[in-house]
Amino acid sequence: MRKHLNTLFITLDGAWLGKDGEAVIVRHEHETKLRVPLHNLDGIVALGWDISCSAPLMAACAEKDVTLSFCTPYGKFQAAVRGFSSGNILLRREQYRRADDEAASLAIARPMIAAKIINQRTVLLRAVRDHGGDERSAALKATCAELAYNAQATAKVTTLDSLRGLEGDAAKRYFDAFPHLITHPAFTFPGRTKRPPTDPTNALLSFLYAMLAHDCRSACETVGLDPQCGFLHRDRPGRPSLALDLMEELRPVLADRLALSLINRQQVKPSDFLTKETGAVEMKEATRKTVLIAYQERKQQELEHPFLGEKITLGLVCHLQARLLARHLRGDLDAYPAFLWK
Repeated sequence: MRKHLNTLFITLDGAWLGKDGEAVIVRHEHETKLRVPLHNLDGIVALGWDISCSAPLMAACAEKDVTLSFCTPYGKFQAAVRGFSSGNILLRREQYRRADDEAASLAIARPMIAAKIINQRTVLLRAVRDHGGDERSAALKATCAELAYNAQATAKVTTLDSLRGLEGDAAKRYFDAFPHLITHPAFTFPGRTKRPPTDPTNALLSFLYAMLAHDCRSACETVGLDPQCGFLHRDRPGRPSLALDLMEELRPVLADRLALSLINRQQVKPSDFLTKETGAVEMKEATRKTVLIAYQERKQQELEHPFLGEKITLGLVCHLQARLLARHLRGDLDAYPAFLWK
């Protein structure tokens, strides 16, 4: 069982990261702002246009399996530093074989998408419970019924393209209902937009998805899987396709629900976002810090894993799911047990 470790987020432009003994130090304008032992870290994420680090720190992170990722200020992944792949070659060879076999890929991707749709439905059902009998409840209940049908239909698809189409249809229904989940009158949600996000709600979702993708990539590397070789998301240079597969079922749990909480509790406001000349919307630096703290706190919340029956923190879910996927590929499990949120 992997110990739940922390991720260090750096958001200060102009910061320099270096190695001091067995610790990482963060310096800005010739002043040391922070010093953290490397053995306390699972990952380091630099969020900014002008954040640099030393070669000795990169080497130390690679040696100690600390994922060092570089992202834009609004969370878009750019690059990562890592050492030799620690994975079992037999596991990766089996992963590649399955990825090249459509039927085998479908058998793994199907429970992932079914779980994603069920978890999206759970988000809506919680809102129905919270809103009681107001007019939003009727619309949400109708969408829940449609999502239940979509989840059941995943068992009948025979191709990956059909599964992708079903997932896209469910996502549209889910995000069409998303405005009913927002109670803050200053926030709107015209629909899911990305690359770039064009409103504060979408900017918040994209940022949280980027953080979740980092965690899932780290989880894949940890258990020895190749994060670039996916089953639902196909190969593309620079894209961590398996990490994107793994995060599908976790998006509603770790990102969507947190985004709604931040908005509805007024922890973020529309004034916390900037609109660029291109129309892209991104968070201000102070807002990113608020969201990152909330994301880390969300990962510390406890629940019982539905398959393992053990009490864990939410931050451990991606690591456990990667481990369960590896066990399935090795033949220890007949099927991949996707994560169902209760």
